[in-house]
Amino acid sequence: MDLPSFLLCILLEVLAINCQDVAQGRIVGGYAPVPHSIKYIVSIQTTERQHVCGGSLINKYWVITAAHCNVGINKMMIVAGDYSLIIYEGTEQEILPQLLVPHPEYNSTTNNNDIMLIKLKAPVYLNSYISIILLPRQGASILEGRVCRVSGWGYTSPSGGQIPSTLRTVKLPIVSTEKCNSSESFGGLITENMVCAGYSAGGMDACQGDSGGPLVCEGRVYGVVSWGRGCADAQFPGVYTAVSKYRRWIDNTIFSFYSRCNKI
Repeated sequence: MDLPSFLLCILLEVLAINCQDVAQGRIVGGYAPVPHSIKYIVSIQTTERQHVCGGSLINKYWVITAAHCNVGINKMMIVAGDYSLIIYEGTEQEILPQLLVPHPEYNSTTNNNDIMLIKLKAPVYLNSYISIILLPRQGASILEGRVCRVSGWGYTSPSGGQIPSTLRTVKLPIVSTEKCNSSESFGGLITENMVCAGYSAGGMDACQGDSGGPLVCEGRVYGVVSWGRGCADAQFPGVYTAVSKYRRWIDNTIFSFYSRCNKI
């Protein structure tokens, strides 16, 4: 095959992938952001390169995600700088975890305290494709109605299917705990350590595969994708771990790790 024909085949393959992406979508009701514009998100994968969860870089060595994303330290790999999961773009950095720190009071039945820190074996190199996201201060709240952004590689619909290839994002308003906990919605299952975001009519939400990913409000990661009822169902917004409730735990965990290391 001559060079022009080879390049044409590559172009057609890329176009086919892009058309498929438009048809399938990603996060329910979302859209494809400018490639590599969401620089703080990471893909948590198995060592067989299967995407399982999202996460956020909070510094060069540490990732924040959901505790229920714990697939085991020997089965996990962190990929930063990714956009398409099926195309090698040359921007990716793959790092193995050194330590997993799920919250000690995580309850898989109630989904309370669904947060985990991952210490990387090597630092991520921050560049024009990869950066960190800021944390909120301890106890900070985000006002009802404030529009935030959630991103991930999760399913486009509750019916599932294959994990999609390119990153998607959607903007969602914060829902008050009172409304989220009402009898028409989650009926008391929302704890003080959770925050809800979504539309009463549904149609836009995070979904399976987005777990652990960031809900970013005003430039800070206020939520970690945790759980919900279906995806984008009316009256049932997405439920996120409220990161501001854990800022002190995050800081203390990281500080304790380095304190122990310095004593060795």
